[in-house]
Amino acid sequence: MNGSSSGDDSHAIVAAAAEAWSDAGRTWDPAAIARGYTDDAVFFGGRPGLQQGSAGVRAYFDSYVGTITSARLTLRDQQVFRLAPDVILAQGFGHFALGFADGRSTDTVQRTTLVLVRRAGQWKILQHHFSVEPTSPPLGLD
Repeated sequence: MNGSSSGDDSHAIVAAAAEAWSDAGRTWDPAAIARGYTDDAVFFGGRPGLQQGSAGVRAYFDSYVGTITSARLTLRDQQVFRLAPDVILAQGFGHFALGFADGRSTDTVQRTTLVLVRRAGQWKILQHHFSVEPTSPPLGLD
């Protein structure tokens, strides 16, 4: 991970959030994954639409029950910035290792953006976005 000043614990906070996400995803536990998000979270994932609030985020992860059996997120090449004492922005790439109910597995790398906030002494995800890297600029000329 890059960015942020030395002595700042922002990198460790981001890494801990990704590890908590992976711990909950190890046995695909949508409730546990959703607990890592704020009540007013905004999330763009791999399905159409925008999920809002912890209930929306939970519903998104619930939609994969019976398909995904495990997930691990490893962040890499992150630019991490402390925007305020209780706000961290991390942007870079995430390696997703997924296991499926039919026994298959996949490994993908996607772009990631995370905004973490500290509320009541706990760091949680306020905004989360991941997407595939475009193969060409989205100019509408293809």
